[in-house]
Amino acid sequence: MTTAQLAGPYQHYVYAYPHKTAYRRLDDRPRLRDLWTAEPKDALSLYLHIPFCEVRCGFCNLFTRIGAPEGLTGAYLDALERQAGAVREALGEGDEVRFATAAFGGGTPTFLTAAELTRLCDIAEHRMGADLRAVPLSVEASPATATADRLTVLAERGATRLSLGVQSFVDTEARAAVRPQRRADVEAALARVREAHIPVLNIDLIYGIDGQTERTWRHSLDAALAWRPEELYLYPLYVRPLTGLDRRRPGPDPAWDEQRLRLYRAGRDHLLAHGYTQQSMRMFRRADAPPQGADDYACQTDGMIGLGCGARSYTAGLHYSFDYAVGMHEIRAIVDDYVARPAADFAHAEYGRRMDGYESRRRHLLQSLLQADGLPLEDYRARFGSDPAGDFAPELARLTDRGWLADDVTDALRLTPEGLAHSDAIGPALFSPAVRSAMTAYDRK
Repeated sequence: MTTAQLAGPYQHYVYAYPHKTAYRRLDDRPRLRDLWTAEPKDALSLYLHIPFCEVRCGFCNLFTRIGAPEGLTGAYLDALERQAGAVREALGEGDEVRFATAAFGGGTPTFLTAAELTRLCDIAEHRMGADLRAVPLSVEASPATATADRLTVLAERGATRLSLGVQSFVDTEARAAVRPQRRADVEAALARVREAHIPVLNIDLIYGIDGQTERTWRHSLDAALAWRPEELYLYPLYVRPLTGLDRRRPGPDPAWDEQRLRLYRAGRDHLLAHGYTQQSMRMFRRADAPPQGADDYACQTDGMIGLGCGARSYTAGLHYSFDYAVGMHEIRAIVDDYVARPAADFAHAEYGRRMDGYESRRRHLLQSLLQADGLPLEDYRARFGSDPAGDFAPELARLTDRGWLADDVTDALRLTPEGLAHSDAIGPALFSPAVRSAMTAYDRK
């Protein structure tokens, strides 16, 4: 970890490690049955990916395509069902295969019609064997697609959490982020979510939008708080390659960094004052919200089964997925390829990155340290037989020197409040040289 790697507070959002830009084609195409045969399968996570959105926001670099020609969503669900059959067969039969959590992400899963969402739930339950009414089920939605009929399906099938991407309650800011929506429509969608009685409502908001001020940021926060959401995610705006905003802000921008830090601190303090607890740099939960299981990285642990062309799966020794892209033309080609695949193709892993003990320790450090509760030392020692202070001495010393690592905790490694504020610098700085090199060599498409 060098000083240069920690220079700016907004380097990279570490949602998963290693990032998919570090994945490469697996020439041996390992069989899923071989990958999973020795893995624990009694508490798996299930993720179903829907790569469609009604529009693509200017900041978005997710694996998703805009719209779908007639018949494509049905054909996609056909392929998803073929993949589910192949994966479930690879996991083996018997009571030892059980799912502890489930999530539908994207894209926008609620791009699907109510009937298609019913089929999606059927695939998760009847093909994969997940009891959606017995485990936490999180679903992502947009205001335009959070319709009453769709929400009814999700509520009846066991959804415990609905995450709504609002980003801003100020119409001019939404337009600046290339997210065409009106506040009236957002409020109507929130009312429908509450009427569906899904236990946990999460609202996503973004800070750092062109024209946004502390006053307008507070306005969005208060508009969200009026709905008493059980969770709020506060995201810094990023301008990433191949996105709609890519041309608008070339190169480093210290003034923008300062603006985002200022708005982050204002948002954090406002939510803490209103009875929310901070779970990570981004996530805040209402103190009296119902428990929802592990946070933020719950779907990034080993034992993850991902279905769909943008989903990842994780075993202890291999992280794997399909090809990855951000550009619209390339995404369409990958989706078309996925839809055309026979069932036998889904019995193999094609793109991925192998994990050894060194990378597994780094991943554990990253996943835990970027949470407000930090890394319990006994958990690390029990899993790896070593101590993080020895495994990562130079990196942790640099964080301590910056005042970003708390020095008054004896049972855990925990970031200070200012360390949490700089999570998007700390995370990338903890990437291994090999992963960083692979990400740099990735040919963006």
